[in-house]
Amino acid sequence: MNRPRRGHLLGEVRMSRNLNRSSKTKRQRLISPFLSGLLVWALVGGYFLSPRAAKPALAGPPPSKLAHISKMSVDLRAAVQKSPMGLVPVIITAPSKPSAGLWGVIMSNTHSYQSYNRVPAISVKLPGFVVGALAVRPDVLHISLDRPTHMTGHLETTTGTAEARNYTSPGTGQIDGSGIGIAILDSGIDSAHHSFGAPGQQCRVIANVDFTGENTTQDLYGHGTHVASIAAGSNHVAYGAYTGIAPGANLLNVRVLGAQGQGSASSTIAGIDWCITNKNAYNIKVLNLSLGTTAVEDEADDPICQAVQQAVNAGLVVCAAAGNNGKLNGNKVYGGIHSPGISRWAITVGAVNTFGTDDRSDDGIASYSSRGPTRGYYTDTAGVNHYDNLIKPDLVAPGNKIIEAESPGNYLLSESPTLDAGVSTFIPHQMMYMSGTSMATPAVAGAVALMLEKNPALTPNMVKAILEYTAQSLSGYSSLEQGAGELNVEGCIRLAGLIRPDFLSQPQGAPLLNGALPTQTTTIAGYTFQWSGGIIQKWNSVTGVALIANKQGVYGAGVALSDAVTLSNSVLLGDAALLGDGVVLGDGVLLAEGGTMADGVLLTLGVVLGDGTVLSDGVVLGDGVVLGDAVLTADGTFASAMSVLQGDPAWGVVAPKDGSPPD
Repeated sequence: MNRPRRGHLLGEVRMSRNLNRSSKTKRQRLISPFLSGLLVWALVGGYFLSPRAAKPALAGPPPSKLAHISKMSVDLRAAVQKSPMGLVPVIITAPSKPSAGLWGVIMSNTHSYQSYNRVPAISVKLPGFVVGALAVRPDVLHISLDRPTHMTGHLETTTGTAEARNYTSPGTGQIDGSGIGIAILDSGIDSAHHSFGAPGQQCRVIANVDFTGENTTQDLYGHGTHVASIAAGSNHVAYGAYTGIAPGANLLNVRVLGAQGQGSASSTIAGIDWCITNKNAYNIKVLNLSLGTTAVEDEADDPICQAVQQAVNAGLVVCAAAGNNGKLNGNKVYGGIHSPGISRWAITVGAVNTFGTDDRSDDGIASYSSRGPTRGYYTDTAGVNHYDNLIKPDLVAPGNKIIEAESPGNYLLSESPTLDAGVSTFIPHQMMYMSGTSMATPAVAGAVALMLEKNPALTPNMVKAILEYTAQSLSGYSSLEQGAGELNVEGCIRLAGLIRPDFLSQPQGAPLLNGALPTQTTTIAGYTFQWSGGIIQKWNSVTGVALIANKQGVYGAGVALSDAVTLSNSVLLGDAALLGDGVVLGDGVLLAEGGTMADGVLLTLGVVLGDGTVLSDGVVLGDGVVLGDAVLTADGTFASAMSVLQGDPAWGVVAPKDGSPPD
């Protein structure tokens, strides 16, 4: 098979012929084995082709990562070139603790900086020319621009949580997340809202810290309160119509977004660092990051992703929003996953539109939900871009027109009063609509709290594996849109309860369960579906009953769950040290119903070939920076976020009125 020239669109002549055929013929035409083989080579080999002037791209870091062309991120280099004398906000990563010499240079240019207890990094504003000088020092590993972050924005029944409540065990009552700490890294939490503590009850917001510099932990923006109530809102309002996934869990209000929803990478890292440091004091088990910033660097260099890795290595489960870059001018966009959702260590969550119905047979991926693959990259000394191209999200959850707690007088509501759901005139009971992957992420975070209440022995990797294995694969959507599928709380709690608590001390291949294999189906609102039965890897997936019947090496610490499959000379291989017998390695990206797609991109009336090129079927592959109409931009322009806040059409959504007394 002749490979095309690098930088040339695959099958350009064939596409020209195909575009002249009728749409009926194109729909009926099967993808030829030749084209399928060519496209799997393109994905695995990394040739997501760029415009002609661009350098070739390679998929994922090679086994031995090549030297970078620069220790500075590409956007930082541009900032330094634009203003060499101006102050530039940066995050400096050292190999371990910063050296005395590095501190000396920093302190000679500024007296204002931020360092971290568990993350070997310093955030500081320095003149551009100083940043350039630091980049050549051997005691500096990498320097990134301190990028702005922003919001990415009937649960009990449709997620299967109602069924899971009664999966009790000795020492636990009804499964509600009691005692588990969920840290909400967001715009604050209105702890006076009765979703978090009604009169006569202790408020479950047990700690409040601010890393924005605004000296408040109140939710002036309105995002964090809504997110927190999805994860852990009580059944107090409207007789339980707006109960969150883990209503007994404790909440940690870690404020990293300001009064208009803006933050920075450094404030997010500071929040993660605080959670690691205080995890034992507050029994913090889960971090919810319903925020993100444009993915520029590969995940191994991205400073927020490094902090996420530190958190997971410390035993914390990190749930991150995929982002809301799934469409551009009505076209599908691939490659729009945000940071830190690009991290292998995070559980990255996309959004489902339930159309307001409990029955999951009509569920579909929300149009704005960001699709993979991840497009962070580094440039080697030969000028070649190496893209991560990881499959993301890991799974999806309800995120469209979600009705949950409203903080009084918040910014979002003042800009768009129709977001108020009209549930109550009593301020501590008021609710609002919001849509986005920001809303889907805390549903997964709440589910994780329930899993850890049921089985405290679960590792972050084991939690992630269970979530993916029990998910419902949605028909018509690829793994790059839904990961393993839609969150199934009933299934994941049932399976979590079967995992033997001493599994970590067992050898690979040992029995993983306390008892027989579970029935691998779930019924929700009368609709029965099969579990996905698989786990997402970096570039494909693995399936097989052995994933839950026997211990796999990948379930332990020190490695990401997705690292069990490796890439060698453009061939996907299973790592025998991490995966045992009985696990089936997929030969492509999983389709919703068990088939595969050779190139990992939905092929309908056209083929995704060029980065940023819109093809005949309205699909776009974003490259690094995606300008979607569903993103709150860095300058705080509110209008650009409206399509997410309003969400996709959802004909069945009705807000039950609050009939409870104004207590």
